[in-house]
Amino acid sequence: MTSEQVTAKATTPALGRRHRRRLPPEVNILLVLVGIALVFEILGWIFAGQSFLMNVQRLRIIILQVSVIGIIAVGVTQVIITGGIDLSSGSVVGMTAMVAASFAQASTWARPVYPALTDLPFFIPIGIGLGIGLLAGIVNGWLIAYTKIPPFIATLGMMVSARGVAKWYTKGSPVSGLTDQFNFIGTSIWPVVVFLVVALIFHVALRYTRYGKFTYAIGANEQAARVSGIDIERHLIKVYAIAGLLAGLAGIVTAARAQTAQAGMGVTYELDAIAAAVIGGTSLTGGIGRITGTVIGAIILGVMISGFTFLRVDAYYQEIIKGVIIVTAVIVDVYRQKKRKV
Repeated sequence: MTSEQVTAKATTPALGRRHRRRLPPEVNILLVLVGIALVFEILGWIFAGQSFLMNVQRLRIIILQVSVIGIIAVGVTQVIITGGIDLSSGSVVGMTAMVAASFAQASTWARPVYPALTDLPFFIPIGIGLGIGLLAGIVNGWLIAYTKIPPFIATLGMMVSARGVAKWYTKGSPVSGLTDQFNFIGTSIWPVVVFLVVALIFHVALRYTRYGKFTYAIGANEQAARVSGIDIERHLIKVYAIAGLLAGLAGIVTAARAQTAQAGMGVTYELDAIAAAVIGGTSLTGGIGRITGTVIGAIILGVMISGFTFLRVDAYYQEIIKGVIIVTAVIVDVYRQKKRKV
């Protein structure tokens, strides 16, 4: 065998491997989504005698449900890429929904929270809600960056505190009588539009800007990132601030969709957001993840919840199955990381 033949034989597998690697990781996740949808379609005809996918109203509900979780998941994905975690986003949703709604009440409502501040332009309650979410995120980031508290503990504390603020704010009473301008954000397909715009912005930011490069660098190797000149503490505050801001935005959209705000809004949303990110290929060890994968992961969760409801699976079983899927996604991630290191 000539040297040229040996070289060709050696390089052919390498070229094949490189060719296979060109496929984006989202392709596999998308195939999982298609597979799950087809399973529900088949089960629908077997057990319900009707189509799961050909119901336009059902698909519309899926997309609307996914939008709020998806907005949160975009922020949570960036946190996880840095090697952190955010358990506070669901409680921040409830807190910002209550505060924003209190400034969005109409004068025709019998018992407004602030009688002198009714009929305000819609951008005022939106700005206040976003500010509350941003503040919560900054506190999370500051605690993690400068006190060196583990992200799990810092955000757990914020989760409990934010839920407490949401309950204390109106002593547990819901906030209703919101203006039509404010409610408009939650009508029709506007929540989906907000979600897609947010996903696009941060997809571009993570892939093509210095912000994204720093985020991945910190998650991949924090010490190396520090040596290369990245201000770790400052950047972590930015990432958690963005996560808080997006949780606040999700709270605003949630209140506008429901046309009311309650302290219990957003319960377990943080777990769904983390699940969407992990199912979408974001590694809990940090340094790996894409917004496109998270979007598909959120849709997978939405399809599953809608599919179980369509098949009339008991809600308790749905939670059990969701937990199994989350654990399975983490196991797959661990296996993938081990395989990558070999």
